[in-house]
Amino acid sequence: MTTANLVNQCAQAILETVPQVMRALHEQMRRHGSPLLSAPQLRTLAYLRDSPGSCLFHVAERLGVTHPTASVIVERLVRRGMVTRTADPQERRRIVLTLTPMGAWHLQRARQATHTWMEAALSRLSPASLRLIKQGMTLLGGPFADAPTRGGDRRGIRPGARGPNPPARPLSGAPHTNARLVTGRGDRAGLSGQ
Repeated sequence: MTTANLVNQCAQAILETVPQVMRALHEQMRRHGSPLLSAPQLRTLAYLRDSPGSCLFHVAERLGVTHPTASVIVERLVRRGMVTRTADPQERRRIVLTLTPMGAWHLQRARQATHTWMEAALSRLSPASLRLIKQGMTLLGGPFADAPTRGGDRRGIRPGARGPNPPARPLSGAPHTNARLVTGRGDRAGLSGQ
């Protein structure tokens, strides 16, 4: 098997498996962690924990939704006391969103319940399989560690800026596909670790 074929098969396996895992994780977080919170609300809490000082525009980009939809999500979190809105002291028209202690508590509770569920699911596998998964996840993170995200990346691309252009032709010889198009969910699949 050529390297190009192997790359193609790995890409296909990732595109098929990661969305399944993320859907299961989101459902478990919603069901067992905080049943009163939707998956987009939990993702918003996680984003604000990881990106303090963000505004509504950033939340909308991260969730892959329109500005009005993000506004409704944030408004519900504000009413529940999980997020606060304050004017940016340097730019008065910009509203800064902040996770409250209550929001952090609900997020931690959801994450802990999901972690417990995942441990139970994985406990059915053999130690050899578990070692392979651990090694595979570590290896998988490498090529994507510096990949730009919709809301910017670790290299300082500002939110909303476009990252590097994709290659003009696919490296594997297979038709070029975009993960956002293949899954039909865009960033909603939560590949950022929600």
